[in-house]
Amino acid sequence: MTLRLAFMGTPDFAVPTLAELIGASHEIACVYTQPPRPKGRGLAEEETPVQKFAEAAGLPVRAPRSLKSPEQQTAFAALNLDAAVIVAYGLLLPKGVLQAPRLGCFNLHASLLPRWRGAAPIQRAIMACDEETGVMVMRMEEGLDTGPVLLAQRVPIGRKTYGQLHDELARLGADLMGRAIAALERGNLTERPQQVDGVSYAKKIEKPETRIDWTKPATALECMIRGLSPAPGAWFEARNERIKVLLAEPMAGKGVPGEMLPDLAVACGDGALNLLTVQRAGRAPTDWHSFLRGFPLRPGERVS
Repeated sequence: MTLRLAFMGTPDFAVPTLAELIGASHEIACVYTQPPRPKGRGLAEEETPVQKFAEAAGLPVRAPRSLKSPEQQTAFAALNLDAAVIVAYGLLLPKGVLQAPRLGCFNLHASLLPRWRGAAPIQRAIMACDEETGVMVMRMEEGLDTGPVLLAQRVPIGRKTYGQLHDELARLGADLMGRAIAALERGNLTERPQQVDGVSYAKKIEKPETRIDWTKPATALECMIRGLSPAPGAWFEARNERIKVLLAEPMAGKGVPGEMLPDLAVACGDGALNLLTVQRAGRAPTDWHSFLRGFPLRPGERVS
């Protein structure tokens, strides 16, 4: 028996899960995603990755700005769903939506709940220098990522960047949700409440926090850089130009924070950073030493 589902998601991260459900021959009654938004220099409206994928697969798509209105909730209930699958949708699901599917609403979340509830769990886990993270499938409640957990898979972070970990968790999450929905069909899903201790929130990444603060320890800055790589990118200023840092490694060194050291590492509040991959505005990423050949920062010079 296959289930009649709605899929609700927006970014690239959600696409593998939608593909997994289609491949398992579930009936996708409708795909919900956020409305098109202006993008690029011309600010032309562009559909979300989920909408593009769904339309290419011949699935009906809805892109409401909100689900709070009675009309939207009635339209959702009229789909007569067995369940709804939510992956990084980005809109609040009101009670009327949560209660409409016969078996409930199930969310794929990219952290080890209750750690890093909220909008940016992958970035925050890396930026906090966590040793591991993971993906979890949970039954949705009205609270923010508070529902009981059904399945989970842990992943070591190591030296992975946000981009690398994002892609890995998207693949693992798709498989995990596929297994959860298969278990839901069989009626043998086991739920367990989230722990009360260890709750933390992954707030959206704000532009001011992407600037490198050289007074911080090199180990903390290396985590920050990986957590923001490749986008939006951690950055510093040198000679009034903004330079993104996409990869770095902490090392021994001592100097005034932001000072170029004799080995061309940058002094931090504790230790130094050996910059590995950087990017000037409008240019492709390059290794640090190639960058310095065209932008010769010298020992003793300060960056900010």
